[in-house]
Amino acid sequence: MNRTTEVINNTINHVKSVLQDAEGGHDFFHIERVYKNAMKIAKQEQQGDNLIIALGALLHDIADSKFHNGDETIGPKKAKAFLETQEIEENTIIHVIKIIENISFKGGNFTQEFKSIELDIVQDADRLDAIGAIGIARCFNYGGFKNRVLYDPKIKPNLNMSKEEYKKSTAPTINHFYEKLLLLKNKMNTSAGKKMAEQRHSYMENFLQQFYNEWNAEI
Repeated sequence: MNRTTEVINNTINHVKSVLQDAEGGHDFFHIERVYKNAMKIAKQEQQGDNLIIALGALLHDIADSKFHNGDETIGPKKAKAFLETQEIEENTIIHVIKIIENISFKGGNFTQEFKSIELDIVQDADRLDAIGAIGIARCFNYGGFKNRVLYDPKIKPNLNMSKEEYKKSTAPTINHFYEKLLLLKNKMNTSAGKKMAEQRHSYMENFLQQFYNEWNAEI
């Protein structure tokens, strides 16, 4: 086993342990899907450092701020502490931490302070897991976790939320489709990511039409 494979395996085992009791939409299975899609995109794009992409994908939700009172510093700190035990280059650690700090959607009104092809790839992989059938399942799973209503026709989506408003929102789960999920297709960074997002986006549109038809007793 070469050193890169060893580091990735160590990271997988570490993340599995840390997230063993995580909420269903942000557990290790989420991490695994993001990791697989990130490597798939990287292969198709033929760009980026595979170790940085792998570590960024595996560690991007090591401590999601949603489950730590909104504290966005815990994830990067935990990731850095782990990476420093793996005897890898400081530049690699810094790059992975930058990915973790800049990957989130945060209401869409957030300017990334860091750019790299590795971030683009991991971000696309993470966004892919927020749309399509799995994205729908994760959305309602989190809505249930937060005890939110499914839908309230009187409460309209807010498309101009600040980062803090987005983080504190208690809106119905259906609103999240308009406030985030349906926006992601046009925010993909890579050609491969954009192509993969098309079908998932269409699936969500069809789901919403079915949802409203059933809600209004039209079918």
